[in-house]
Amino acid sequence: MAPGPIETPEKQEADTVAPKKISKGVVLGPDGKPVASLLALSGKMPKSTRTATATTTTTTASLPSDCPPDVEALGRSSWTLLHSITATYPTNPTPQLQTETKSFLSTFGKLYPCWVCAEDFQTWMAKNTPRVSSRSEFGTWMCEAHNAVNEKLGKETFDCAKWEERWRTGWKDGRCDI
Repeated sequence: MAPGPIETPEKQEADTVAPKKISKGVVLGPDGKPVASLLALSGKMPKSTRTATATTTTTTASLPSDCPPDVEALGRSSWTLLHSITATYPTNPTPQLQTETKSFLSTFGKLYPCWVCAEDFQTWMAKNTPRVSSRSEFGTWMCEAHNAVNEKLGKETFDCAKWEERWRTGWKDGRCDI
């Protein structure tokens, strides 16, 4: 399967339409209409604020568990899946598994339900070919991919030297021990 975006008539038509002003967090499909399953509720539901002595924490209200995920929940779940895959990836994968992993990532980038996110991931992968020759290399590559998204969203980046501690072995302070 050759990497690249999936071309559809709807996408081609959407490219010729002038952009409209949309609410923060709303994801538009290739047809230019909001995707109901990816409507972020950050601007539509009240926020709860809890104040501690030294810090203030603001959280966004979440959807009931039986609703389709918004784009933020989808992103969190997707990164958890992808990082978990890297954490269980073999230290010395076979050439066949390396090929299959690259194919999976290419397909994932085409089928991802947030089409803007999917296109961004495909573009990033075109410049940063997946490194899948070992668990260490793959985990670092995945961390770099996640950091690229975080930078674009204005979020903090993660120290990629600690990816295994976060996703595979657990923190050294023991908080993940059973």
